[in-house]
Amino acid sequence: MVLTEPAAVGEGKAFVEANLRRNVLAISGEMGFFGLGLSLAATTTVLPAFARELGASNLAIGALPAIMTVGWSLPSVLSANFAERRERLLPLVLAVTIWERVPYLAMALAAGLLALSQPTLALALTLLFFALAAFAGGIFMPMWMAMIAKCIPARLRGRQFALGGTLSALAGVGGAGLAAYFLGNYPFPLSYALCFAAAFCGFAASFVLLLLVREQPLPVTRPPVPFADYVRRLPDVLRRDPGFMSYLVARALTLGGTMGNGFLTVYALSRLDAGQEQVAIFTFFLLATQTVSTIVWGQIADRHGHRWVLMLGAVATVGSNLLALGAVEVWQMYPAFALLGAATGALNVSHFNMVLSFSPPAERPTYIGLGGTTMAPFALFPPLLAGLLADAQGFGAMFVAAAVLAGFSLAWLALAVSARPEPAG
Repeated sequence: MVLTEPAAVGEGKAFVEANLRRNVLAISGEMGFFGLGLSLAATTTVLPAFARELGASNLAIGALPAIMTVGWSLPSVLSANFAERRERLLPLVLAVTIWERVPYLAMALAAGLLALSQPTLALALTLLFFALAAFAGGIFMPMWMAMIAKCIPARLRGRQFALGGTLSALAGVGGAGLAAYFLGNYPFPLSYALCFAAAFCGFAASFVLLLLVREQPLPVTRPPVPFADYVRRLPDVLRRDPGFMSYLVARALTLGGTMGNGFLTVYALSRLDAGQEQVAIFTFFLLATQTVSTIVWGQIADRHGHRWVLMLGAVATVGSNLLALGAVEVWQMYPAFALLGAATGALNVSHFNMVLSFSPPAERPTYIGLGGTTMAPFALFPPLLAGLLADAQGFGAMFVAAAVLAGFSLAWLALAVSARPEPAG
């Protein structure tokens, strides 16, 4: 039987409601185990500490968060055109995300086998494998978000991301405890090799839960477009939607405000004489606050909109940098990491949902891709500049610059970005 478009839409909504509980649990669990993996190889704590042990410069350490954010941003638009013309996205999601997870096993081998004998090579391979994981994540993100948009109704997405984010952060707290055990009880570099191997196990469990998602095949209404033509049309999307363009300006400023995130741990290790065991404690504070705040952010998002969540996240980013600026004892870094966790939770809950609020259903992958790819320069350069600024003027100047940019993002969100409900469709 060939369904008319309204009938197909109605059947799709019925399928979504029939499988809603299963999909909410599967997606939330997938996010939880993914968070476990990320906590064991955290770009704000574990990876910078490992790079520092290998003799990395501040510029190289600044490259770690830049690699992750650019990786998750730049390639997004490459998969958007393809994703918009698939009846089912889950098979594509599974095929791509393998390459987001396996590199952590390679990082574990590089740490265990090369960190002592060839630290420079170990550092280079770690950056390479980490970049591969990040870029696979960037290709994965539009299709994953579009799949979630198909499986979870708009009315529940704030709470879906809050639940998934909460499980992710709770699992991350457990991962921080496991990292503390590894770093406190095993010598370098075995301690870090175990962290990366355990991270891979978390990512593997996350992959298994993705297999449980049920997605309804829906008719494709958009004709095939050659990739070159598709790319040429992208500026038109931005020109016809000034509200979305304004939000991207806010996002660019937000990325600038995160320029110091990867240096909080390095600052504590190099200036406040923190020990290696403190790395996991920092991760604990970051993820514990992320857990609690994510619950709050989800409720605020569904009641008052995602813009408010992002504004409060910007306030937390300003506070994190100012607390780090004033810290003279190791324990004073704990609230700085706590506020960083709150800011991270805000972005996890509301950034992509804010993008979805602007996108027509048929163009969701394109909007998600544009929301990533256009941000690549703003993701790449601020952390690198932060490393150069830390070398030239000290960590204090870098934290001030990050706080100022986060303040600008708050002002832009408040004055120039208007929230609007997700387009119907």
